[in-house]
Amino acid sequence: MRWDHLGDGPSALFGTEVVSRTFDTPEFRGITFHEVRARSLVNRVPGGSRMPFAWTVNPYRGCSHACVYCFARKTHSYLDLDTGHGFDSQIVVKVNAPELLRRELARPAWRGEHIAMGTNVDCYQRAEGRYALMPGILTALRDRANPFSVLTKGTLILRDLELLRQAAEVTDVGVSVSVGFLDRELWRTVEPGTPAPERRLDVVRTLRAHGIGCGVLMAPVIPFLGDAPEQLRATVRALAEAGAESVTPLALHLRPGAREWFLSWLAHHHPHLVPRYERMYADGAYAPTWYQRRITRQVHEFATEFGIGPARSGEARRIRPKRPGTTPDGPPERPAEPTQLTLM
Repeated sequence: MRWDHLGDGPSALFGTEVVSRTFDTPEFRGITFHEVRARSLVNRVPGGSRMPFAWTVNPYRGCSHACVYCFARKTHSYLDLDTGHGFDSQIVVKVNAPELLRRELARPAWRGEHIAMGTNVDCYQRAEGRYALMPGILTALRDRANPFSVLTKGTLILRDLELLRQAAEVTDVGVSVSVGFLDRELWRTVEPGTPAPERRLDVVRTLRAHGIGCGVLMAPVIPFLGDAPEQLRATVRALAEAGAESVTPLALHLRPGAREWFLSWLAHHHPHLVPRYERMYADGAYAPTWYQRRITRQVHEFATEFGIGPARSGEARRIRPKRPGTTPDGPPERPAEPTQLTLM
């Protein structure tokens, strides 16, 4: 790994001291944690990105959710770590994240812009159960009244309900849960380290019960495996019954790193689909525009049927929780074109 020179010079990502720990316990068996002290935490999103926000915070690199399609896999190669099983089992933990964020938010140059979390790897993955970085991060954001959003597949976010509620009293807080499909067999193979879809729906219910608005990123919609109209309709209906305030569908995209890993998985589990995928993604990482439009139209129609309004671009991570004495801004407008973001 590149730990030695990563600590050299003012632009280094981490300090030179790295502690690697492997725990032989059921919840962490086979996972190695590399504990590092980051040099910076608030990261600017590249100008050409499709993201609807400019700043992110990522306390972890690598993710034990092990989603075979995760676009963030490529980032592990920057540390000479494997983008396949290594991404799932070699987790970099920025142990100084809360204190570092507090310092960065206090800098005179910081303008209090929106910070998105969970858009690279999940900040509520299993590692968070051990390192508990998010309470300190949420506290720092709350104390500065800095707007933020969280996207997660994890149920551990419920541990921090009170902090989310407190933050929502002083700033805009967005919470979104990612649920792309309900099929349990598909879930067990394509997202093996995540909580089951029904448990994520329970997160939506619990957040709403505590007055915290929650949208759903219906992602990814997986071609030929999770995109039949009856599958989409069943998923949207379940989201509505759970109390989701909005639903944003995103078709599967396959960037380098994720593409190779996903196609390897596909060849093992659904070899007959490999030629169809090679044709569909022949021109790049994204599904064809006609396909994105079809999925978006169908999901929006089902959302209307079940009483959920489709979110504006970026709304899935910028939902204002309901507060006493406030009135809603009205229903979101339906986007003219499908929104295809590069998220988890």
